[in-house]
Amino acid sequence: MSDPVRLSKRDGCARITLDHPPLNILTNAGLGGLADAFADAAADPEVRVILLDAGGKAFSAGVDIGDHQGDKVHTMMRELERLFGTIEAVEQPTVGSVHGACLGGGCELIAALDLCYAAEGATFGQPEIKLGLFAPPASVLLPRLIGERQALELLLGGDTITANRAFRIGLINRVLPDGELATGVDALCATLLAHSGKALRQAKKAVRLARGLAIDAAHGAVRRLYLDELMQTADAHEGLRAFLEKRPAEWRHE
Repeated sequence: MSDPVRLSKRDGCARITLDHPPLNILTNAGLGGLADAFADAAADPEVRVILLDAGGKAFSAGVDIGDHQGDKVHTMMRELERLFGTIEAVEQPTVGSVHGACLGGGCELIAALDLCYAAEGATFGQPEIKLGLFAPPASVLLPRLIGERQALELLLGGDTITANRAFRIGLINRVLPDGELATGVDALCATLLAHSGKALRQAKKAVRLARGLAIDAAHGAVRRLYLDELMQTADAHEGLRAFLEKRPAEWRHE
């Protein structure tokens, strides 16, 4: 069997591709491979954006049912925790590109990313409840992303929703015609890559830093980040100079 996860890097973008056809079922080996791929991309100083996509006819139909049984369930839970901990620690912006079914562990994956575009024909859901189970990562991620009421509807109902519904509740950023997903995602990544890699990391860090804090504490923490870290970067001063001199900025990504 071929490696269920592929990693490639080009021009500042790391592309992680699920490659376990036809439905990209996430085995324990696949979960481990995903964690390793995200860790590899995150540690590369040349990588400024990380894209997660999938081959085949579906993004992912979720975690292998067999890995929920017997001793394998303990391995599965360890690999899930490692994977989502790894994604949470990524400093670069992460982008998801979804087509076809995005269910169970697949839906949890896109909930962990910073941005996500989906094809119009994509579907999303957490069907674990129909098997007498619940979805551990989704129980943490979805309430923060789409609010507790919307999250509970997905987690308790187990129904599959359309891409347009996923957009309306804030699960994804944009819905594109099925034939235009790749072009739209490439354009998004190009927009991000045109910015300072250092500024992208700092902007993401500011949002993460403020999460969960009272508003006064959040403003204070972000102010300190801006003054103590962002304004110490070469790119912050280059961007300001370039604006005043009416020329394109020449980013050093540091």
